[in-house]
Amino acid sequence: MSAPHATAQDAGLAEKAAAVPRTLEGGEVTELFDGETLDGWRGRDDLWSAEDGAIVGRTTKEDPIKQNTFLILDEEIQGDFELTLQFKIDGGNSGIQYHSRVLDEDKFVVSGYQADIDAANRYAGILYEERGRGILALRGQEVAITEDGEKQAETVADAAELGRGIHPGQWNDYRIVVRGHQLEHFINGALTMQVTDNQTDHWRDSGVIALQLHQGPPMTVRFKKITLRQWK
Repeated sequence: MSAPHATAQDAGLAEKAAAVPRTLEGGEVTELFDGETLDGWRGRDDLWSAEDGAIVGRTTKEDPIKQNTFLILDEEIQGDFELTLQFKIDGGNSGIQYHSRVLDEDKFVVSGYQADIDAANRYAGILYEERGRGILALRGQEVAITEDGEKQAETVADAAELGRGIHPGQWNDYRIVVRGHQLEHFINGALTMQVTDNQTDHWRDSGVIALQLHQGPPMTVRFKKITLRQWK
């Protein structure tokens, strides 16, 4: 017996189903940091280390860096995922890259989505595209980006109130959820922004995870308990 032909209605239903973000249930969990070494990561040896159960990135006043540099996970991550970690920052600016691409292997430079972190607590939680479109969503925003790059933003939460739930100089929980074109950041359990990125010449469904050290004032940033959950 031959299989029934797909109809336009079937195609429409399939397209609609594909647009619905994946449920967060289930999945396979992987620890990305062993708590003792930087095995599985690459970056400048003079800037990154493993100390007291955390990845530590540190710059100094005496030897400042001249451009942003990253500690890069060796394995590229494909498709949907949930990334959780804890961070603590003293001075400066940092972030967590995901679905990003490496531009310069020698200087550890990357481009792509960044979940922002900063000691001044002005940008923590936003979505920034490193070496790309810049700020895509501020704290408290839901943003839809059209295929031609137009941003349709809606404020759904108070940015200052969300900021009061983030604690520079202390350990904070960061959670990044990627489901198709939908990107979400959470800090200490609170949703800080949501973006649906339909700009096809920028959106990526695979790439590296990387941790940032930002040029400028001396800073120290720490990351620990880095866990990735993926679905087959």
